[in-house]
Amino acid sequence: MATVDPAPSDVPTLRVVPSILSADFGSLSDAVAGVTPGIDWLHVDVMDGHFVPNLTIGPPVVASLRAHSDLFFDTHLMITEPARYLEPFRDAGADGCTVHVEVGETAALIALMRDLGLRVGLAANPDTPFEALEPFLPLVDLVLCMTVFPGFGGQSFMAEVLPKIAQVRAAADASGLTLDVEVDGGIDEHTVVDVTRAGANVFVAGSAVFHRADPLGAVSDILRAAAAERSGVAS
Repeated sequence: MATVDPAPSDVPTLRVVPSILSADFGSLSDAVAGVTPGIDWLHVDVMDGHFVPNLTIGPPVVASLRAHSDLFFDTHLMITEPARYLEPFRDAGADGCTVHVEVGETAALIALMRDLGLRVGLAANPDTPFEALEPFLPLVDLVLCMTVFPGFGGQSFMAEVLPKIAQVRAAADASGLTLDVEVDGGIDEHTVVDVTRAGANVFVAGSAVFHRADPLGAVSDILRAAAAERSGVAS
């Protein structure tokens, strides 16, 4: 599995999460099967053409993929009206959903996700300040700091997001919160070092995995780089 189980137990697990946005949708189940031996989460990007300027998939595709996979589906809803779709995605097989703080009605969305039995995630775009996330940290399981502007895969990593990642991790640690800090956008075996140092522990990687000749090997390379950085900091 592409995770590192840490010691002591209060240190969050390092986890590489391939994004199907960069996979071959013509043979999606095969692409996922190719990386499954090395992962336990899969990132599912949902775009509505409104919140972001692109369209991707809906619940029927998630349901179809669920029939071929037992992975945890980490479902990122880049959509304007997530409340309408949380239950359909849950019913299709999503295990966790992440909504954007920019959409608004955040407390109500968190409560709805809890009621539906979903793992709760909250995302922020690169230019959204930490202060927009801070009130909700005790209420969620995961915070996703976008390291590109959402909408398209293959973008370049934005290093200016690193201070926000560090703020999220510091606030979580100060409050004794068990919180996954996820990053998405331009993550590869090089940029993962910086985000790990800042405090991220869940690394979404799309083109750095599925556009490589050896996707499973790419997952291992990213995890190895993150683990080496964490070990270096610990020492």
